[in-house]
Amino acid sequence: MTRFSRRAFVVAALVPLLASCVGHDGTGVSAGRPVDTHATAPSSAGTSNSPEESGRSVPARLRIPGIGVDTPVMRLGLDQDGGVQVPPITAHDRAGWYENSPTPGRTGPSVILGHVTVGAYGDGVFRHLDRLHRGDGITVRLENGTSARFTVTSVQTVAKADFPTKAVYGDVDRPELRLITCGGPRTGDGYRDNVIVFAASSTAHR
Repeated sequence: MTRFSRRAFVVAALVPLLASCVGHDGTGVSAGRPVDTHATAPSSAGTSNSPEESGRSVPARLRIPGIGVDTPVMRLGLDQDGGVQVPPITAHDRAGWYENSPTPGRTGPSVILGHVTVGAYGDGVFRHLDRLHRGDGITVRLENGTSARFTVTSVQTVAKADFPTKAVYGDVDRPELRLITCGGPRTGDGYRDNVIVFAASSTAHR
């Protein structure tokens, strides 16, 4: 298991990874936390995992032609409560890469989160994530100018209570990608399910 995938899995495994995906006002329909650990990273993980200190590049842009996604990618860490950060609710919605997961194109499961809706602004960047199919292509452009290309292997809609933490964050022996958003029926001001896209490397240029 790589150092980055190990840390991502340890943090994720502390509690179930559930998405609250809540609205921020009475009329808004926004995807709140596509992934939420609500846990503090273990104190034993004292070594910094920042991309700069490790010398790795980071994702800058995500393209998914099958659903018309072409978005900048921001970096997400842990918030003050130990939960995984999510992109802000804005008119120009962006996807976010969880920086404690491997860089796309490196061995392990890289995780990118996105909103399904963004309150009064309407559709989120991952509004149509559930329309992807096995065989669809995904490209992640890195800041160093290289790209990692992936092919969708499966698309799953799962109840938040049954979030497959190990399948999403567990170790794999090749570069893989996970795209996560909310989905399923609305429940009050949130969503019942998560939509998770699993993809495997088709080519990786570092």
